[in-house]
Amino acid sequence: MLTKEELLKKAKKPAEDAMKLHPLYKGKIQTALKCPVRHINDFAIWYTPGVAAPCRAIKENKDLVYQYTNKANTVAVVSDGTRVLGLGDIGPEAGMPVMEGKALLFKYLGGVDAVPICLDTKDPDEIISAVKWLQPSFGGINLEDIAQPKCFKILDTLREEMEIPVWHDDQQGTATVNLAGLYNALKLVNKKIEDIKIVMYGSGAANICTARLLLAAGATPGNMIMCDSKGTLHPGRVELKDTHKEKWELCLKTNSEKIAGDAGKAFKGADVVISLSAPGPDILKKEWIKSMAKDAIVFACANPIPEIWPWEAKEAGAKIVATGRSDFPNQVNNSLGFPAIFRGTLDVQARTITDEMCIAAAKELARCAEEKGINEEYILPTMDEWEVYPRVAAAVGIQAIEQGIARINLTREELYEKATTMIKEAQAMTSLLMEKGYIKMPE
Repeated sequence: MLTKEELLKKAKKPAEDAMKLHPLYKGKIQTALKCPVRHINDFAIWYTPGVAAPCRAIKENKDLVYQYTNKANTVAVVSDGTRVLGLGDIGPEAGMPVMEGKALLFKYLGGVDAVPICLDTKDPDEIISAVKWLQPSFGGINLEDIAQPKCFKILDTLREEMEIPVWHDDQQGTATVNLAGLYNALKLVNKKIEDIKIVMYGSGAANICTARLLLAAGATPGNMIMCDSKGTLHPGRVELKDTHKEKWELCLKTNSEKIAGDAGKAFKGADVVISLSAPGPDILKKEWIKSMAKDAIVFACANPIPEIWPWEAKEAGAKIVATGRSDFPNQVNNSLGFPAIFRGTLDVQARTITDEMCIAAAKELARCAEEKGINEEYILPTMDEWEVYPRVAAAVGIQAIEQGIARINLTREELYEKATTMIKEAQAMTSLLMEKGYIKMPE
């Protein structure tokens, strides 16, 4: 058992290593070829004059772009740098390491080619225009680290006006993985989602969307209490009516007891807290957790430091604790969701990503962990369980087909096999580059 000092030292090490290795590699992704170059004559096929033939074919039938180019497997990771991790508005350049990291995970875990695009504007209308201009080149759009409330307008507008799926991972990805973790945590404490009292600590984009997905999955609206920096959300918070439409809707829908005041009041008797607020520690108070119900579940998901250290939450009486970090048990992180969800979405060329697709992904994620054997320190698969990603991709693709929003119809087996092949190839390529020394190992 590690001491608190050893746990703190361990928690700081990823940041120390990152500062050494990022400048060593000068970024985390590059462009690689998919086609052979056997001799100089191949350039006449891949480029001029041969390339004119597929160009003419696509001009006659725009959908052929999915067959003749990599559009069908390419996603843009788009950010304006206004809400990066828990660091706030640090700008597009400072957001690039995160977007590159996102692209790395897309490829390695999902077999999806992703391009980081950080925009030098904070204006929501300009962001909407820029993303729409990108549509011909990409099979999907992953919005990332865009501040609220504008992120809601951007997502809703683009989903309505674009022909390709647009997803905001801070909203939908976070919500999906939180729901998956909650499914299994509730099984361990023998509670049902429709019966529990839930505190959503933090009312940013991530927790607002998580609240919506939990409600769609069966949580009781009146049993949920949202909290922001000024306290609980309730019908008396009329200052939100004109400025934060999404928060105001939750003021009216949740908190049936109309509990008003500081967040500590909301925690009394709560079964679950899902916290997506400010980096900690000491954001969630131990006395708040002590006031929760028996077998309390605490998701402290702020990055890079959770709102309370897991061992402190346990000391306060929490039965199950999750964070957003991979170096603690029970990582509840978007990385378990978005690579597979986009894999399944792209493989059926779905027009959008629905709540039902997210719930299907959450159920499959939870099922994967349950089959292996869940416990208090294992409520979700870990990122190194690569076989989980094809299963989630297949579940998402089937759901899109059943909802009638897929352009391609495949069986679950076909979707699983395609996803498995794409992911295995991506990981084998990385291993080969490391083996041959083209990706050099750090000292």
